[in-house]
Amino acid sequence: MSKVSSVLLSVFAIGILICLFAGGLSLLGYAAAMIIGGDTAAAVCSFVLKSYLPVVIKTTSAVTGVGLIGMYLTKQKELTVNNENVAKK
Repeated sequence: MSKVSSVLLSVFAIGILICLFAGGLSLLGYAAAMIIGGDTAAAVCSFVLKSYLPVVIKTTSAVTGVGLIGMYLTKQKELTVNNENVAKK
């Protein structure tokens, strides 16, 4: 189980890094469209919004699911609130 969870967490880490990079590329697409202007800019923005971003969002969701499964298998509890730390402050 340890080997499987370590592979899942590695896939999660690499996948989230790629998805963050892909999100940044969408910003570059919009910036290029602002510089270009006209009908070409409208086409670039339409491509980014309707074709590119849905794929990035679906990929991010799938990679996050892989990460949650990996955390579940390793019994990590990063997503819970620890009441002891809150009470001490």
